[in-house]
Amino acid sequence: MRMPIQVLSPTVAAQIAAGEVVERPASVVKELLENALDAGASSVDVEIRGAGRQLIRVRDNGYGIPEAEISLALQRHATSKINAIDDLASLHTLGFRGEALHSIASVSRMTLTSCHQQAQKGARLVVEGGEVQDMRGVGAPPGTVVEVADLFYNVPARRKFLKSDATERRHIVTVVSQYAMAYPDVRFQLVVDGREMFHSTGSGDLADVLIAVLGLETFREMVEVVPLPPMRADLSPIEVYGFTTTPHLHRANRYQIHLFVNGRLISDQRLTYAVVQAYHTLLPSGRYPLAVLMITIPPDEVDVNVHPTKAEVRFRSPDAVFSAVQRAVRRAIVDRMDVPAARYGSDASTSPGAHDTESAVPVRPRPLGPIETSPVSNQQLDLDIASVSPGRYSQQIDPDEYDTRDEEDRYYPHFEAATPPHLARQDSEESPDDPTALPDRMGSPQRPRTLPILRVIGQVAATYIVAEGPAGMYLIDQHAAHERILYEQFMAAYQAQEIVVQQVLETMAVDLGPMEARVLDEVQEALIAVGFEIEPFGKNTYRIRAVPAILADRDPADVFLELLQDAESGREPGAQAIEAKIVRRVCKAAAVKAGQILSHAEMQGLMRQLERCQNPHTCPHGRPTLIHLSNDVLEREFGRS
Repeated sequence: MRMPIQVLSPTVAAQIAAGEVVERPASVVKELLENALDAGASSVDVEIRGAGRQLIRVRDNGYGIPEAEISLALQRHATSKINAIDDLASLHTLGFRGEALHSIASVSRMTLTSCHQQAQKGARLVVEGGEVQDMRGVGAPPGTVVEVADLFYNVPARRKFLKSDATERRHIVTVVSQYAMAYPDVRFQLVVDGREMFHSTGSGDLADVLIAVLGLETFREMVEVVPLPPMRADLSPIEVYGFTTTPHLHRANRYQIHLFVNGRLISDQRLTYAVVQAYHTLLPSGRYPLAVLMITIPPDEVDVNVHPTKAEVRFRSPDAVFSAVQRAVRRAIVDRMDVPAARYGSDASTSPGAHDTESAVPVRPRPLGPIETSPVSNQQLDLDIASVSPGRYSQQIDPDEYDTRDEEDRYYPHFEAATPPHLARQDSEESPDDPTALPDRMGSPQRPRTLPILRVIGQVAATYIVAEGPAGMYLIDQHAAHERILYEQFMAAYQAQEIVVQQVLETMAVDLGPMEARVLDEVQEALIAVGFEIEPFGKNTYRIRAVPAILADRDPADVFLELLQDAESGREPGAQAIEAKIVRRVCKAAAVKAGQILSHAEMQGLMRQLERCQNPHTCPHGRPTLIHLSNDVLEREFGRS
């Protein structure tokens, strides 16, 4: 039934409009932080309870609001930052719309207490759902305290769509951390449910903040970005400074590239790409750096009045800004990489200007371990993989089952190893009536064969296994195939609640940044479910006590951090999806790698396991495990058909 046209009440209109500004508790924190910074605060304390649903309190020591203006501060479009539209061309504040306090007050129970620096006393305003309930003079120190309680209490549909407490807390930690990076001269403190989660010193040194946000180990792999002279005299001055990581440290997503324009956090895909482009040829495909970059530009060269959240901006000369960011980052990383001991190959040059070329890609020297004979990739690696069960945990294999080739055979590929006794023994146990039957090492019912019997011929580029089947030739990606084997074994054990856990010999402590610690809050139960044992060990420090046995030969800290990076990007809804994603990463870490030379017995064992996988044609991430060249194709290519 059609409703008549009518004008919405001011209360309903305010609650609807609040949706543009107040999306979640972190949005409230962001707006209140911007108000505090615009008020000249040198110290900002943030306290939240119940992931921001119950309470958000932001206290600053800024200029404060005069008692006569405190009620006006809550009216829509009331601001002290601009008077006319032309003021936007010379804007030096974060806020200017005059909507934040009004929007927040309309969807919460707000208490605003403020005392102007030149006043003898302050004032307190109590607002509920946008309606003023009380206003009185009070004694208060200079500055402002805003308390937001019961957020979205009068908009239940909005409250219902908030995420889990762990997710909402992580967003709040991210916001506070980002503003701490943008304003290193301001002391920030964040207390969550009575526990301090983050603080910065306010020393003015960006490095101090980055250590607090990202952790010392990450900061050690960062280089300073300094402003460069403009490429052309006719361009407006654009300065880019901050820190970015060396090519040795990278992530699986772009989320840790933080960009600030005139102190304002922005979201700009083009500038993010400029940072990534600065690493051209220096990072593996699909990997991204960490960066915290400050861009200063004349206010009249940037339009901040694009979106209600002020996260998007427009530049008068976007190409100039892109170039400034790319050049500054590129210069920082190539200058840091100009270390003679870290450069190999004919492309590396020490002549002046050589770092500016894209071909001068450094290679970090690798220590030669007991199984490496030279820096090149033609050495034999001892994988300790049982030939019939490549997915088997090395700690569970009977020592008698190990390949007993002598050292020369183990390290050099041109010596062909004899078939190990345990392989011959298990081959003989196959039923003569069913040549496809192999005994299952777990004692469980044997899976049917999903691939034909494959006979290994050899290995190409230490990456692909060449095998012959009844219908032609097969090329198998050894890493993808091993991932699939491990994934199906691990998921079967997980579903049967039979995951084997390996205690870490030396308990390892891992320091996390505040944002990584909040990600861990979200996925810790899933990590425990797949075999990790992790416990708090101080502020944002955790001890790894046990890992899935499949990872016993990997550095637990490295895998743990990789899992957190994966969890931070591309989150999938539902606990089962999160756990499956963790299992995929665990299997990827444990699988044999491209470039590892396998013995003939190891390759044949890998084939035996792949033949019985439920989905042998792709790895858990969807990449193909094998390519089939049929006899017909081969005959046609050789002109026999």
